[in-house]
Amino acid sequence: MSNETARLQMSLLQPAQAQKHVTVNEALMRLDGLVNMVLQSTSVAMPPEVALDGQCWGVPQSPVGDWAGHAGQVAVATNGGWVFVPAARGMQAFVADRGVTAICDGSHWVAGAQSLGTFGSGLMSGMAEAEFDVTTGASMITDVFIPAGAMVIGAVARVVEPITGTLTSWRIGTNGATNRFGQNLGKDAGSWARGMLGSPMTYYQPEPLTISAEGGTFAGGRIRLSVHWWELRLPL
Repeated sequence: MSNETARLQMSLLQPAQAQKHVTVNEALMRLDGLVNMVLQSTSVAMPPEVALDGQCWGVPQSPVGDWAGHAGQVAVATNGGWVFVPAARGMQAFVADRGVTAICDGSHWVAGAQSLGTFGSGLMSGMAEAEFDVTTGASMITDVFIPAGAMVIGAVARVVEPITGTLTSWRIGTNGATNRFGQNLGKDAGSWARGMLGSPMTYYQPEPLTISAEGGTFAGGRIRLSVHWWELRLPL
């Protein structure tokens, strides 16, 4: 009989074992990190200098430092160090620095996966977001990009600092369709756009979101932007 559990490798209590609390506490620390799991990142190869107990990372390929040799595993911070747990196929987690859920394919965390087939194909959801500083001009290309091969559901925006200038309103879209996700939008802080497409549109080349002034030009302000899409993952 193994001295560890099969899935999470938690040490089992042994007959007449001394200091049983050590074994139990380590198992509880693992469970605290792995149940309803949140991965701080799946792409950071260097362990953070300071990590709170219970925080988890998906260790990527070619890790360094204390994570060296643990690629593909989940690193759980505990008592100033790390406990490593194999990431089994089908495990799910929320990836904090991506803002999406992920499914493990057995060796990698597939961010945004909604389904994941035996050969690696899957239906993916994706998003990109940024806070954009408005400057002077009639239109601007933002830092929020739609990737190639994405079927876009829509884009949303919120004004976080009032938009100033001679404009009466503004619109959000892409090159050649500058009002695709909204027009006649408000300038005051708290104004918003929810540009959900009636028919999702597939983009075959990367495309940035654009904002355009209506009835004048921009002078300043700040906007939070996000675009949401579906993708198809190819078999491996």
